[in-house]
Amino acid sequence: MAAGTLASRGTGFIRTIVIAYALGIGSVNNAYTVANTVPNALYDLLLGGVLSALVVPLLVQAAHDEDDDGEAYAQRLVTIVAVVLTVVAIVAVLIAPWVISVYAHNARPAQKALATTFARYFLPQLLFYGLGAILGAILNIRGSFTAPMWAPVLNNLVVIASGIAFAAITHSAPHAGHLSQAQILVLALGTTAGVVVQTIALLPALRHVGMRLTPRWDWRHAGLRRAGPFAGWVLGYVAINQLGYVVISDLAEAIDHGKGQLAIYSYGYLLFSLPYAVVAVTVITALFPAMSRSGTEGDDAAVAHTLSEGLTLAAVVLVPATLLLVTLGSPIAVLVLAHGHTTHAGAALTGRVLIAFAVGLLPFSAFQMQLRAWLAVHDSRTPMLVNLWITALNLAADVLLYAVLPSGDRVIGLAAGYSLSYAVGTVVFAIKLRRRLAATRRSFVIRTHVRLVVAALVAAVPTELLAVGIRRGLGTGTGGSLATIALAAPAGTVCFVMLARRMRIQELHQLVGLLPFRRFRA
Repeated sequence: MAAGTLASRGTGFIRTIVIAYALGIGSVNNAYTVANTVPNALYDLLLGGVLSALVVPLLVQAAHDEDDDGEAYAQRLVTIVAVVLTVVAIVAVLIAPWVISVYAHNARPAQKALATTFARYFLPQLLFYGLGAILGAILNIRGSFTAPMWAPVLNNLVVIASGIAFAAITHSAPHAGHLSQAQILVLALGTTAGVVVQTIALLPALRHVGMRLTPRWDWRHAGLRRAGPFAGWVLGYVAINQLGYVVISDLAEAIDHGKGQLAIYSYGYLLFSLPYAVVAVTVITALFPAMSRSGTEGDDAAVAHTLSEGLTLAAVVLVPATLLLVTLGSPIAVLVLAHGHTTHAGAALTGRVLIAFAVGLLPFSAFQMQLRAWLAVHDSRTPMLVNLWITALNLAADVLLYAVLPSGDRVIGLAAGYSLSYAVGTVVFAIKLRRRLAATRRSFVIRTHVRLVVAALVAAVPTELLAVGIRRGLGTGTGGSLATIALAAPAGTVCFVMLARRMRIQELHQLVGLLPFRRFRA
């Protein structure tokens, strides 16, 4: 699973490089980013958040209660999702200008018009995102994790080809209002085709596990009415997230009149989320079905035990990843982004945004794992209320930092507010979970995290000194950034591992034991 996720995020990394090279950091990239975000945002708002929270517990319950291992129930859910999202996608395409106005309120007319054009091609992705989510959940429940982890690779490859084709037919820096129809179609059709291919790639795996995609119209037996209150709180949770994103998007667009700041924020987030996706998402995907089964059986202690295992195992990788992102954020961004139509200054600013995000990597990941524990015990009200407060904190911090920071640093403040909110949210979740669950191994989890953080802080000192020395000698360009990463990253990792072994952090040995080449056991 981790290998599939790594391949997915690795090709996604290349996809980011290609799109940044082809579009630069400016009005076209902002329009593309907003339009490409809208299908994800609407999907999450209308159904995605409910699906992610409901599907796994519902499928687990159906497999437990029904004689056909829940196959008929799964077919009903697929039919419902397909019909609902088809209608939603059609309506969304018709009202695309209004939708873009919500997410790009401060954009200039030419940029807003381009974003609207892109959105009309991107919004049909809603259907395929929904189908992909439910098909992936069905596979996970049946013990098949490989296809959902590897399918995004195909998506990334299609978009990479689209970006290369766009760069090949574009001979100068692209600007909103100056793109030809052919240039727009290459980007728009290529991006949507990637999502379609990603969904279709799951079908062979479904046949392999014996699942038939037969439409079923007896929706009364779907049990959705019984799950109504639970789904309502989840919908509130997602709506709060989308409100927060709209405000942050408007603030980013208002910086320097939208000259690439939203794209910089988005690129910083993409780079920050890479270790989270490879490690935390893999752990969450593997453990959520088990937690859901324990929650269905009323075994809160088992839910707590599984959560503890996930938190400690993920932290062994996420803590040193935070160390490297914080100390090497600027070289990473320059190496990845400072090509083609993306300037060195824009890439360097993205690096500083990445550092602000990276500080919150461990809290953000822990928050997402704890959220699954709440959902496993069928409590969505508590996460919604906590999310309400941390979103309010995020926006308050963003507005404050926006007011006090100079224009060039305001986008960094947006990322810092994001990290602060999840740090607070993780602590609040932990306190409430302690009361809700029979929290086995609680002190063990805290002790492990504290020792990992101490090891990372100590290792950060020589890593930072080495990085500064190399960049002073070789410069901050692409060559200097490559040398800095090539030398400082291994040195920092080795230093962290040595300290972790010295501090007898046993989870490091557990992690190595999971690797295929066990002769390299620590």
